[in-house]
Amino acid sequence: MNRIAAGEAVERPASVVKELVENAIDAGATRIDVTVNGGGRAFIAVADDGAGMEPGDLALAVERHATSKLADDDLGDIATLGFRGEALPSIGAVARLRIVTRRRGTDGGWEIRVEGGGLGAVSPAPRGPGTTVEVADLFFATPARLKFLKSERVENGAVADVVKRLAMARPEIAFSLAFDGRGSLVYGAEAGDLFDARLRRLGAVMGRAFQDNAVAVDAAREDARLTGHAGLPTLNRPTGQGQFLFVNGRPVKDRLLLGAVKGAYQDVLAPNRHPMAALFLDLPARKVDVNVHPAKAEVRFRDGRLVRGLIVQALRAALEGAGHRASTTVAEETLAKLRPGSGTAPPGPFAGRRSHAGLAEAAAAYHAPLHADHAPAGRVVPPGEADGSPAEDAAFPLGAARGQLHETYVVAQTRDGIVIVDQHAAHERLVYERMKAQIAAEGVGRQLLLLPEVVELEEAAADRLAARAGELAELGLALERFGPGAVVVRETPALLGETDVKGLVRDLADEVAEFDQALALRDRLEHVCGTMACHGSVRAGRRLDPAEMNALLREMERTPNSGQCNHGRPTYVELKLADIERLFGRR
Repeated sequence: MNRIAAGEAVERPASVVKELVENAIDAGATRIDVTVNGGGRAFIAVADDGAGMEPGDLALAVERHATSKLADDDLGDIATLGFRGEALPSIGAVARLRIVTRRRGTDGGWEIRVEGGGLGAVSPAPRGPGTTVEVADLFFATPARLKFLKSERVENGAVADVVKRLAMARPEIAFSLAFDGRGSLVYGAEAGDLFDARLRRLGAVMGRAFQDNAVAVDAAREDARLTGHAGLPTLNRPTGQGQFLFVNGRPVKDRLLLGAVKGAYQDVLAPNRHPMAALFLDLPARKVDVNVHPAKAEVRFRDGRLVRGLIVQALRAALEGAGHRASTTVAEETLAKLRPGSGTAPPGPFAGRRSHAGLAEAAAAYHAPLHADHAPAGRVVPPGEADGSPAEDAAFPLGAARGQLHETYVVAQTRDGIVIVDQHAAHERLVYERMKAQIAAEGVGRQLLLLPEVVELEEAAADRLAARAGELAELGLALERFGPGAVVVRETPALLGETDVKGLVRDLADEVAEFDQALALRDRLEHVCGTMACHGSVRAGRRLDPAEMNALLREMERTPNSGQCNHGRPTYVELKLADIERLFGRR
């Protein structure tokens, strides 16, 4: 029976490491050292300087469902990472387990051994305060499980991922991880302000690029709070491996949370790119169920809409607060392509993308001409003037315009470098942000259908949409119940023009059921706005005078998300003088 139950809690060596490190964290450790040999099959050891155990507690720790972490045996109020009392007995059922511990403030240590479920006696053993758990010959008692393990490299990678995630959540704890006697990961304890300490730990785990190009996230709604750091949109990856989510300090992989992150970035990233982020959600224990699966990687929220709304709102506010910032990696990638031998860059995610035609008239209403009066008081460089004051240039983050190349790229001089702006991509974002602001202020215009559209659905789906009728009306879609298993649509957003009403409503019903959010309608509205912005923007090939170029730069500086266009491409590249000097071999 123990071996069957062990299959749920101990899936692979990484599962063992996860359970043991979580126990060390719960014990109040300030340092945790992990050793893995043979991919975890041969040997795993986790040593900590936590509270340790008394002999009686040590004997109970290897009994099934014996735990000291549940106050009043209340599964609705879980404040620790571990709480089931299954990990140690499950490990002992399938491996050779040895635990050596010493309670803080006591004179001597104690140990106990468990081999394939066979329990030994508690006996004295030397050790400093804390606990060491050693696991040898994993799955020797269930050899059939061994054939499901991957190669040592893969299993070591899974172990490293577990340690990294737990280290990210606890910057105040020092961690080390060694494979076969060779150090792999070493994270020193971080002191000081939580945000600063956490960002340093995130930089150590996720890379210096993330540390340099992340914005702080801090928002609350009711009794839920979201903190952490999110990467600028121009710092992105081809997969979602750079996204780390935590609930009450517990690393989780939750579809609702990942969907919220995707929704927050959807109009600043290309569809096939993924942002980098590390987000920490804290809310009362009774409002989240972590007792969903023995691995404790999945959670369920009492109010999923509140959590999703908080994440989307907090991320969008943080990204808007970043203003025109673009990731420093944009310049690094540019320099890499300029270096000899770099070759031609492969087609990017936007190769072959074509703009939609037919929206020129609608776009014209949003196309505000670029005039010098858009810019705050400042010096505009007259045509032909070559000399400028560096002090005046430094007043502007994006510098002062010095010229235009191929009627497409604006070149500006900053205090310590140059900025090259794609005029169409930049103005496309500016027009899009104007449209979003106007819609937020005035609402989405509606058009009345000549013949109301009746859409047949399952009864539950019709109920869900009817319950969200108020929210959908704010987005320009007016619908109501129409007998059993159907809704009738009387008005649609004017921006959409002629649209597949039935397909839209069915998509909305599916998304409300899965994500508790009407994503399809928002996506279509944003797509139309983005296309209109593209057609209403300054085109490549249009000559700009110095006043227009400077007006573009100044408006970029005060417009949220202007570091990338609506498709996720960078709107500008900034090169420092040091970078340019390296290109010419001067450094």
